[in-house]
Amino acid sequence: MVFDGKYATAAGVPAGLDMALALAGRIAGNGAAQAIQLAHEYDPRPPYRAGAPARAPRAGTEVILARRDGIIH
Repeated sequence: MVFDGKYATAAGVPAGLDMALALAGRIAGNGAAQAIQLAHEYDPRPPYRAGAPARAPRAGTEVILARRDGIIH
């Protein structure tokens, strides 16, 4: 993944997902990017260590898991 001014590029699906999370972090903040990653349970070696409930920051984890389990719509 490469950032050059207003341009960002990545090659391949995992790199594209990493880039999307990095962009989300730049645009909406790290907490939002971590919530997105956790909601998708994306956890190979991403830019944020928030792809599994055991490693995700406590803030927001309950909301994401409740949405996943259908408790919150």
